[in-house]
Amino acid sequence: MTFYKNILSALILLFLGQLLVAQSDYMILDKIAAKVGSELILVSDVEEQYNYLKERQGIDDPEAKCMIVQSIMAQKLLVAQAKLDSVEVADSEVDAQLDARINHTLQLMNNDIEMFESYYGQSIHQVRAQFREDLKDQMLAERMRGQILADIHTTPKEVKSFFSQIPFDSLPYFNSEVEVGEIYYTPGLSEEEKENARNKANSLRNRILEGGEDFAELAKIYSDDGSSKSGGDLGWVKRGTFVPAFDAVVFNLEPGELSTPVETEFGYHLIELLERRGNSIHARHILIKPKITEADYERAEKKLYQIQALIASDSITFEQAVKRYSDKKQQSYNNGGRMINAATGNTFFEVSDLDPDIYLTIDTLKINQTSGPVAFTDYSGERFYRLIHLFSRTDPHRADLKQDFSKIKRAATESKKGQHFEKWMEEKIKTTFVHIDNLYGQCQNLQMWNLLEQE
Repeated sequence: MTFYKNILSALILLFLGQLLVAQSDYMILDKIAAKVGSELILVSDVEEQYNYLKERQGIDDPEAKCMIVQSIMAQKLLVAQAKLDSVEVADSEVDAQLDARINHTLQLMNNDIEMFESYYGQSIHQVRAQFREDLKDQMLAERMRGQILADIHTTPKEVKSFFSQIPFDSLPYFNSEVEVGEIYYTPGLSEEEKENARNKANSLRNRILEGGEDFAELAKIYSDDGSSKSGGDLGWVKRGTFVPAFDAVVFNLEPGELSTPVETEFGYHLIELLERRGNSIHARHILIKPKITEADYERAEKKLYQIQALIASDSITFEQAVKRYSDKKQQSYNNGGRMINAATGNTFFEVSDLDPDIYLTIDTLKINQTSGPVAFTDYSGERFYRLIHLFSRTDPHRADLKQDFSKIKRAATESKKGQHFEKWMEEKIKTTFVHIDNLYGQCQNLQMWNLLEQE
């Protein structure tokens, strides 16, 4: 049916745009726009998303409101079914996801808390509280949809059948693609610099305990993370929010107690517990990061040249070198060093999508050749190194089963999932109470909800 053709794109619109949208100054009539089972959709929900599209993406089309209502109704149907099926999302999962999204936004703003709060017109804690339930519903809907489609797979025969139904003139034309790997190498810290950082943390602790200096003021001056601007305040959190070493200490402090320096992968922390409320705590910290010196960087480059030589002489394979030397926290570590294209989820990149430094590096590499060390900086401005390996390179070509089987299989699987999800939606709408306010009576894409429910 025409109704279902846009349902998946509508869901994507909702999932991508629902959280952390800019707050508008519009007066919103707070009334019920629609009901799906026991789930309510408010006009304010629709208007807020519409204003976001209008202000941030330049979309000024009243029909967009119809698509927004449809996308929210689709989510609410999934949420209603998830509750019936006892599908759950743990509070810790919601908090972790919300923290990750807020932290990502802060990183884009150079960890400027004042800019963040000015942009949203609320404190970080207020933003968390406002969007937490919306995010939980979003995650619940995603989990329900995942369960509905979990067993949908395609066989090689189905992939070939899917491909054979595409007219030759409609086959996509793929640009040149490469498959690249990395050994992500972190320069080691010298014991001298670690000792300097530990001593600095102890000195600050003494200034607070013996000199009576203000913790928040010292955090603003000396702490090496984004919380420094708020005096080291970490807000209210639950157990599991921090890395284990930090968690183990902060949840064993008494209110007002100041820890000794705590070592984590980030450096040395002074932690003060401010308040405890049930299973949640409110704490602040001062982070002192050991400094990586130029001598450390020189040692790292020398080590990487040695690793490159071992690979070139076949003394060790690239994959073995990844397991032995690459940073275990990187996604590529568990993928034989192969880098994942975030846009597609596979290991192939069009050369135009590569980081310029990687593109320039592989331009002179032969297949199965490994580069020398390539320096780069991460989002925090710290310098690291990579060895880049070229696994494969394809010429521009029209899609074919031999070269592009994994891509065609992914498209066939998504098509099959879409058909299955359409059938699921149709059946659930028939057995679910649906009401749509007359405010959206002109929306053609919403008519089928009422028609199916009335059958």
